[in-house]
Amino acid sequence: MKDNGGLLPISNDQVHEWETMELADKIAPSAIEITPKSMRIGDKIVRTFFVISYPRYLTDNWLTPIINLDKIFDIAIYINPIETGELLKHFQKKIAEVESQIIVRQQKGLVRDPMLDTAREDLEELRDNLTQAQEKMFDLGMYITIYADNETDLFRTESEIKSLLESKLIYIKPTLFQEEDGFKTVAPLGTDKLQVTQKLNSEPISSMFPFVSFDLTSETGILYGVNRHNSSLVIFDRFSLENYNSIIFAKSGAGKSYATKLEIIRTLMFDTDVIVIDPEREYEYLAEAIGGRYFNISLSSDHHINPFDLPIPREDESAADVLRSNIINLVGLFRIMLGGLSAEEDSIIDRAITETYSLKDISADSDFTTIEPPLLSDFEMVLSGMEGTDSLLQRLTKYTHGSWASFINQPTNVDINKKFVVFSVRDMEDDLKPAAMYIVTHFIWNAVRKQLKKRLLVVDEAWWMMKSDDTASFLYSIAKRGRKYYLGLCTITQDVGDFMKSPYGVPIITNSSIQLLLKQSPSTMDVLQKTFNLTDEEKYLLLESGVGEGIFFAGLKHVAIKIIASYTEDQIITSDPSQVISIQKAKQEFSQQRA
Repeated sequence: MKDNGGLLPISNDQVHEWETMELADKIAPSAIEITPKSMRIGDKIVRTFFVISYPRYLTDNWLTPIINLDKIFDIAIYINPIETGELLKHFQKKIAEVESQIIVRQQKGLVRDPMLDTAREDLEELRDNLTQAQEKMFDLGMYITIYADNETDLFRTESEIKSLLESKLIYIKPTLFQEEDGFKTVAPLGTDKLQVTQKLNSEPISSMFPFVSFDLTSETGILYGVNRHNSSLVIFDRFSLENYNSIIFAKSGAGKSYATKLEIIRTLMFDTDVIVIDPEREYEYLAEAIGGRYFNISLSSDHHINPFDLPIPREDESAADVLRSNIINLVGLFRIMLGGLSAEEDSIIDRAITETYSLKDISADSDFTTIEPPLLSDFEMVLSGMEGTDSLLQRLTKYTHGSWASFINQPTNVDINKKFVVFSVRDMEDDLKPAAMYIVTHFIWNAVRKQLKKRLLVVDEAWWMMKSDDTASFLYSIAKRGRKYYLGLCTITQDVGDFMKSPYGVPIITNSSIQLLLKQSPSTMDVLQKTFNLTDEEKYLLLESGVGEGIFFAGLKHVAIKIIASYTEDQIITSDPSQVISIQKAKQEFSQQRA
């Protein structure tokens, strides 16, 4: 006997019978019932149709609406070439018949028939093209088999397909009393058992190829999800586009963090380092599960980052460039920390930062790679020796001597030399969060510039950084300059309003080659529709989407997408509280058993 996962036991005889069955027996349905109008194969009802007529002209991509229909069906097209010599004899006879009908009508004094005139012109033109080998003729047979769970669904699908085809003057009929032959014709056997064909020349035949579909399937990249229109796979490589950035908009609970964590897992398999700024501590378990590094940035944390750290200049950079860039970024940081600066205070801060570096013998002409950088307390000491700084010193005190001193006035003890690194700022006070995210992002940017590697930086809940022009401006500069350093920026937000109010909101979007819009709330939909030039159908699709469903943009293409994870991936990345509690209980029970 064999254990079947708690189900009914399987006998050895049953196992032997399964092992000796032919392949056809294993894949065959449980039963097949054939009726004059349809077939029942297993639990599906099947009906086949053939095309009986086409219009005078077939436009390009006329099959696109059918192929992208969200229904289950198969299409088979049989194309057989016709010998031109034999066909020309037939054409000569046909032209003679049409001309004879025209002459008879003229002799009887009847009004000219436009249809006969048009038929003669078409036949003569086609004959000339065949004679000059500019066209060839083919016998075309096109068949469609649709599947449904019941008669009602079958009728709806049939009506929808008929309506789409008849709007293009293409008519179909069911294979009455020939359902078995129809099914075998559409099956991938290469045998046309119905032989219901129409003669078409090269031009209309070519309108069927290639089958145009809203596909985003490339040879390389990661699986983002499944195309909701035709169930094809959405596979894309962000590093194959003009920039490597992406942006995700979704309402709370729509699955944006889930989709991001799924992308992270799959991206890590392609030799890409991933760094996450996590405001809600959603990536801690993921970091633990895949052996990453997790840093909790808070007032009581043991992890510190010194904003006065200087990156080692690259070969194409000078020490003066690095120092100047860091001073500018520090002025932006103090503008956030001190609640804004006047023009005079801005100038004072700039001069004080330069003098603070000089205190440690760091200047544009020095080699500062081996010099220990100053701390915020050093900056405070320099500032206290300058005139007109009383207000600045009063506001700075809480960062150097107050309750917030442990956060920022310490040497850096953070190492991000890992494939996956997470910085969590959830436990940081809300007043300090923008400054904390700015410091962390600046630290990451210096590390990125230090060594050229394929990296992805994920900034979750980016609306925190969009609150201040300085943090938003720095995020935008990373979006613009990241490509030079092989860095892709993934920006995620649920607060579309705050993001779009910033003068850097739209520029960040336009500098993101990949955009993912998941389920949206009605209050933000109009802004998104205008920003992304969405049609009304796409607008309602986003409003009515379920969790993990939306629209995926990559370059000039976009498709409706559904995010799908395997069971193992889901257990690692889920944020569903009920699943998280179950996983925690399972871990506790496992630990107790081992103990």
